[in-house]
Amino acid sequence: MAHFAIVVVGASLGGVEALQELVSGLPRDIPAAILVVQHIGVNRSRLPEMLERSGPLPARHASQGDTLRPGMVYIAPPDHHMIIIDGAAGLTRGPRENWARPAIDPLFRSAADLYGRGVVGVVLTGALNDGTAGLHAVRQRGGIGIVQDPADALCADMPRSALQHAGADFCVPLAEIPRLVSRLARGIISKLEISEDARWRAAR
Repeated sequence: MAHFAIVVVGASLGGVEALQELVSGLPRDIPAAILVVQHIGVNRSRLPEMLERSGPLPARHASQGDTLRPGMVYIAPPDHHMIIIDGAAGLTRGPRENWARPAIDPLFRSAADLYGRGVVGVVLTGALNDGTAGLHAVRQRGGIGIVQDPADALCADMPRSALQHAGADFCVPLAEIPRLVSRLARGIISKLEISEDARWRAAR
């Protein structure tokens, strides 16, 4: 079990800009490994450089066997699902899920299976419903689910699907997510302390 939080983030349409805003608000000393899936398909990706320029954390495409460390952003490379195996990144070219590779659900499921209550799952803007099943797995195993408010998302499909079918502990605008993730990673908010107001907002 890691002695730091595992934060898994999924985004699709509109996600590059959303991810840039998210990492810009994370502190350099955040006690969490940040793992990101942005739907990119087989296309060349410059997302690591873009995220490094946007915030204080180093970012890179994950390689097979990368040991997860706090304060790092690991990004699924083009045409590969990213999962977690024994505290390290794993890459696979398995079947597409939700018409995507990389897909969000494989990462979220693997994080939930390994880390349970130590996981924070974040679903951002995007089309269709990738991330819904994965967020359900995170919450079923005691982790915390954050969904970008659909009204705040460039494309509301993924956040709306996640809320409807997986639920969430927090449903907030993108601008609030970095501080929330940081507080959760530091243990300032625990699942037992999540307010009824937050649950109600997540269920709207």
